[in-house]
Formats: sequence, C-alpha cells, structure tokens
Amino acid sequence: MKSFLATASILEGVGVSAYLGAAASIMEKTYLTAAASILTVEARHSAYIRDTNGQEPFASPFDNPLSFNSVYTLAAQFIVSCPESNPPLPVKAFPTLTASPKDASAAVMTGSTVVLATKDHKIEGEVYAAFITVTGPVWADLKATHEGFEVVVPEGIAGQSYVVITNCKTGASDDYIVAGPAVVEVV
Repeated sequence: MKSFLATASILEGVGVSAYLGAAASIMEKTYLTAAASILTVEARHSAYIRDTNGQEPFASPFDNPLSFNSVYTLAAQFIVSCPESNPPLPVKAFPTLTASPKDASAAVMTGSTVVLATKDHKIEGEVYAAFITVTGPVWADLKATHEGFEVVVPEGIAGQSYVVITNCKTGASDDYIVAGPAVVEVV
C-alpha cells in the first residue's frame, strides 16, 4: 500500500505539472476552461495523497510546469507496451534521470546534496543542473562523481520538484535537456 501511495503521489504531481505546462498551448477558450477544471481536480488529488503520505499537502505556493517531452519522459517509465497499430507519438523521451539523497537516511531539504544518475546513458561535456520552477529554471552546479553527479538543492525549491541536466547554463527547454527530469521531493 505504501508503494502504491508513493507512486500515486508522483503521478498526481506530474499530472498537475503536465496540465500547467500544456496550458500555454491551448488556444481555444473552451478547451482551456476544461483543462483548467481538470487541473484543479488533479491538484486536489495530489494534495490529498501527499497528506495521506505524511507530506506537506501544499509544500510550495506554486506548481512547476513541465513540457510535453518532460511529462512523456516521466510517464514512459510506466508504459509497458502499446498496440503496433497506434501512430507514433509526437513526443520524445529524454534519457531517464534518477535523483536520490546522498545521505540515504535523510530527507531532501534546501542545502541537501542529491545524487543524479542515468541508466545506460553516458553524459559527456559541460553540463548543468536546472530545477524547474514556474518562474524559470533555478541553476545549481553539478559535481561529477563515479555514481553520476552531485547537486545541492538551491533555495526556493520545495515539494515535488523536478531537476534536469542541460548542456546550456541559460536554457532548460527541450532543446537543451540532456537527461531528466528526475522527481525530487524537497521537505
């Protein structure tokens, strides 16, 4: 049951971020209103599940938007198969990124060190960490380690948050994402 609730919390949080990120792409007012009404329900679901898990239901005054590709990257981990007759999706998944506290027994807080790692994907060249927020990315320095990278959670990051690795220190759009997003729960 605990595993189910943890997964549900992440999925509901991603659902909120997906609707928020997609809002700018909806041009028809009727559809925007419908999407906004679904967003409010997703947000209530997320808060309820967070509270059930003993997490702060409203950890941040703002939710974080995600792009279509970032949402698909997170959702793809749960997709086992699709009928071959389905047309290809107009989205792509970035390499999967995981985030875990450096101190496995400690909660992640502002100032905590988090280990970022990819599976079966080597990241080369100069790269940067960007925590996705509603007002734009919050940058943090990456330190390469044998496990992947370490990053310190910057000020202003709280609740279910997302971190990506980019190849540009001024852009965290799909054009620059090298891996991620990874979900980071910041208390």
